Amino acid sequence: MRLALKIDVDTYRGTRLGVPRLVELLKRREADATFLFSVGPDHTGRAIKRVFRSGFVGKVSRTSVLEHYGLKTLLYGTLLPGPDIGRACADVMRDVRDAGFEVGIHAWDHVKWQDGVAGADAAWTERQMRLACERFDEIFGEPTRVHGAAGWQMNLHAYRLTQRLGFAYASDTRGTEPFIPIHRAEIIACPQIPTTLPTLDEMIGLDGVTAENAAERVLALTANPPPAGHVFTLHAELEGMKLAPVFEQLLQGWRTQGYELVAMRDICQSLDPRQLPRCNVALAPVPGRSGRLAVQGKPFLA
Repeated sequence: MRLALKIDVDTYRGTRLGVPRLVELLKRREADATFLFSVGPDHTGRAIKRVFRSGFVGKVSRTSVLEHYGLKTLLYGTLLPGPDIGRACADVMRDVRDAGFEVGIHAWDHVKWQDGVAGADAAWTERQMRLACERFDEIFGEPTRVHGAAGWQMNLHAYRLTQRLGFAYASDTRGTEPFIPIHRAEIIACPQIPTTLPTLDEMIGLDGVTAENAAERVLALTANPPPAGHVFTLHAELEGMKLAPVFEQLLQGWRTQGYELVAMRDICQSLDPRQLPRCNVALAPVPGRSGRLAVQGKPFLA
């Protein structure tokens, strides 16, 4: 019974403040995790363009964006210049690796990727991914082994690059178990380890879920573990700050349920790609989140 913790780090504030707090909490609870970093400019303020996207206003009102991200962060890239996260926070990122946690790439420019990749061409997509890879090399002195797309947003070119850039695996999708992705009948030889559980920011504010009972609701979903285990995605800006008490409740609850709390590399190392199901990837809505996300679809039948 394994549950992998995937930590998305979106912003300068989340890197500088949320990440060290999560490291301390995880070490204290003897839990492993994978940290995926945004390594370029923080342009969080440009996400205001999502106001026209279905479901965005509702999500913002439910999850107290101002409280979690802070006013300064919400102005980066508009009224304030966006700080270069990788340059300003390289020491924090290396501290995570030196503490024994797995590190990987979330994005170069989180907002630019999340809002632009769906309609981007091959050149745009490759530039964004190579910028992230080059900065990762600069920070850590070695290439990344894992990519986890910002906002679970992908396109065909990005799937192809997970293979061409030599990643051991990727976690760009939502789904139920590890799989080999297929896009329009094209096999992508880079396993996907999808997020299997809803995130706290998707749940809070819907169906009677509050910060006070969110842990209980998540633990109900993990009471009966699937054979492949679970992957839970959290955010440095949320569980590393205001929602830290909820996350600590989850860590305790998962221990009580008998889970081993691991990094995604532990899941990857146990996989035989030849035995993984081949599944189509698609875009579909996910409850509690605006827009459509990359999801694991039906098994591919040749």
